[in-house]
Amino acid sequence: MNPYIDSVKKNFQQSSQKTLKESIYEAFRKTIILREIPTGERINEKEYAELLNISRTPIRYALQELAKEGLVEHTPKVGVVVRGVSLADAYEIFDIRKALDSLATIKAAQLMTPEDFEELRLLLEEGNRLDAADEVDALLQNFTDFNHFIYEKSQMPRMQNIVQTLREYLIYFRDVSIRSSKRRHIALEEHWGLYEAMKEKDEETIRRITNEHLDFSLRFILDEMERRHIG
Repeated sequence: MNPYIDSVKKNFQQSSQKTLKESIYEAFRKTIILREIPTGERINEKEYAELLNISRTPIRYALQELAKEGLVEHTPKVGVVVRGVSLADAYEIFDIRKALDSLATIKAAQLMTPEDFEELRLLLEEGNRLDAADEVDALLQNFTDFNHFIYEKSQMPRMQNIVQTLREYLIYFRDVSIRSSKRRHIALEEHWGLYEAMKEKDEETIRRITNEHLDFSLRFILDEMERRHIG
């Protein structure tokens, strides 16, 4: 039995808005980005089609799209092999995040009400409590809620859609970095710094803290990926 089939099934979500081949592609994409199928693992089109009880056509489509994204590659005499997330991917994703997060935070600061700022403050205080209690999984969700709150308050739905396409990458990078206690503490301080800059509507400081926050995370992630021999 293929040990990774359960992960693909878990990440498979079909809806009336998506075709089967799109849903299969998204299931494989999420599974690979989250490293639930490891780098170097071969994906046999026929085997997955049989295990998922579908034709080979949507599997073939998924693998073609994953190859375009660089998450798998066709290796001669071997077949389709998982490439996974690379150092180059990390650099690209964080460059995109710097631009989008800065814009979203500045727009949110301009539009937020006093009640919004109070809600954000309470969210940060909850983050402090979770960190002190070493409730790591809950803190990871708190950080996600912080970012989601800012994007929601920016009132830029198209930008939110762009970020949504990067969701699995962001979850992977967040988990790599924030599970370190050192990085968690610093990230919380940076979130508080952003909160204060947002209250003052200080765009220059928002950009500086956002860039420093993401640069720090990126350096940590690159070190960890190199330690795991992820190139």
